[in-house]
Amino acid sequence: MRDVPVPATPSPAPLPPVLRRCAPLCASLALVASCGWGTGGDGGQNGPPPGAPTGVTAEAGSATTVHVMWNAVDGVEAYEVYRGGAMVEEVPAADRMVDVTRLAPSTAYAFTVRARDADGRLGPPSREVRATTPAAVTDDSAPTRPGDTRGRAVGSRAVRLTWSAATDDRAVASYDVYQGETKVHSVGGGQTAAVVTGLRPGTRYSFTVRARDAADNVSPAGAVVRLTTPGSDDGRATAPEALRASSRHADGAHYIDLTWTPPRTDGVVTEYQIHLDGRPATSLVYGDEAPRDRAEYSFYAGRETGVTHRVRVRARLPDGTWGGFSAEREVTTGAGG
Repeated sequence: MRDVPVPATPSPAPLPPVLRRCAPLCASLALVASCGWGTGGDGGQNGPPPGAPTGVTAEAGSATTVHVMWNAVDGVEAYEVYRGGAMVEEVPAADRMVDVTRLAPSTAYAFTVRARDADGRLGPPSREVRATTPAAVTDDSAPTRPGDTRGRAVGSRAVRLTWSAATDDRAVASYDVYQGETKVHSVGGGQTAAVVTGLRPGTRYSFTVRARDAADNVSPAGAVVRLTTPGSDDGRATAPEALRASSRHADGAHYIDLTWTPPRTDGVVTEYQIHLDGRPATSLVYGDEAPRDRAEYSFYAGRETGVTHRVRVRARLPDGTWGGFSAEREVTTGAGG
């Protein structure tokens, strides 16, 4: 879990009461939350070391490999991937994934990831994730190529690829997604879709998909998918959806309850920022159990009835950038949903 930076000292101008008093509720949530306006931290030797990578996943790619992915951490130079207590891979800051190879079949492994900054300081380890390699098989036949490969841009920084399942005389263990000649993503053998993020606006890309079996036989590439990301991003493709806001009265005070659907990405979304009346109010960083299908949050909104607020939410994507804002909702204290 990545720590949220300590908020910067606010300006002398008084803040609205609802924002001055959000801290007591933040402390009561079963997640790490930061209430404030600043971002804090100045980086380099005078700032804190990197935070722990979030959204770490591990999935067996074959009987001897495991694919490890994680969300980007700001201001790092490299990532170190550990198997148990031993470092097994070093990955440059531009990457968020690695295939750990030369593993034993039918074996359970535990992995963690640590971020390292330019001063050589290591942040804390991520949460531990586990994967079990499948049994070794005698298999000289590669899977068939994935068919019906298609794709579409979802905003200026991401594409969604789909394909039909490949076949194998044993079973397909995973699918590898290539951007040009570089592997950029991997999903389990039961999946036939992937979202690739971290792209540039107005850029032409070529993607292919290959199937892999437990014996590390790799299929020929499926049909090339060529896509151009749009030159501008309206944010809708990376925005939380179905935001709902309602007012609740308890213990003599009003609270605003929010629910939303996390955006679909190629990793786990573990951080959100809530804007209240056009300004950032609260950052939420989830731990091991980041919501996948439905997120919710509640915060103090003062004691006065009949005050109308505007609320919207955005997510920090696995590539470290902020996604688009959700639709803005209005909620009036004492008015219910």
